[in-house]
Amino acid sequence: MKNIVCYGEVLWDVFPNHKKIGGAPLNVALRLQSLENNVAIITRIGDDTEGKEIKDFIINRGVVTENIQIDSTLKTGVVAVILDAKGTATYTINFPRAWDNIKLTEKAKQITENSDAFIFGSLVARNDVSRDTLYQLLKIAKYKIFDINLRAPHYTLEVLKTLMNEADFIKFNDDEIFEIAKELKSESDSLEETIQFIAKETKTKSICVTKGGDGAILYYNDVFYHNSGYKIEVIDTVGAGDSFLASLTNKLLKGISPQRAIDFACAIGAIVAGSEGANPQIKKEEINKFVDF
Repeated sequence: MKNIVCYGEVLWDVFPNHKKIGGAPLNVALRLQSLENNVAIITRIGDDTEGKEIKDFIINRGVVTENIQIDSTLKTGVVAVILDAKGTATYTINFPRAWDNIKLTEKAKQITENSDAFIFGSLVARNDVSRDTLYQLLKIAKYKIFDINLRAPHYTLEVLKTLMNEADFIKFNDDEIFEIAKELKSESDSLEETIQFIAKETKTKSICVTKGGDGAILYYNDVFYHNSGYKIEVIDTVGAGDSFLASLTNKLLKGISPQRAIDFACAIGAIVAGSEGANPQIKKEEINKFVDF
């Protein structure tokens, strides 16, 4: 069992006909907790009904909640989600919300310092308060995993470069890595060459890129590992990448081989994409249909 801290937004994903609790850091935390890790989340919610429901939900899932801050002014996060015919999501993210105002506390510093891995994303860095807290925590985290989620207009290249340079491990999707590499003056159309370019530019040893239904590629200790994906009927893609990252992190931190780790992570990601919402509970039997658990 590993001690893992996730930092960033928690919110409600609001679909046209229903709503679900989400936010990438929370999705990652919940999946890691389900895979038998000791997981805490550092975030901030509003002093409102939506925030209370999120906190109760997190408590029931076993994630440590002592670093969930309460904001007396800003409301709990809300994101409007629209799915296209293929189940691919687009997002409208309200600003500002409570998770834009995460403060640096002694408890947050202590739990970060004692963690085996500290996982953070790019969206939480859109506002200076939460971004400055993140910068301080990155100074003391032992192993830093950066989950890039490009949500226009909530990011800048300057901030992304700073965060990539701090990370020990970076996860992109294929659109994101090509967009960022182009901004950094890469001219290659090859995914492997682009990964190596980013690794050199940011001095990051480990990079993973998801490719939707086509699986993922992992660059780990100068070696590439591939998975071509698993066929599944997509219902919605919300949270699939988050569960992928959690599952990959879980296996790599526990010393499982990179190839088995990426195979397992792709299976989990596919199952989530074939389910409604970001955090479906998954049984071992479902995973075993794709890979040996």
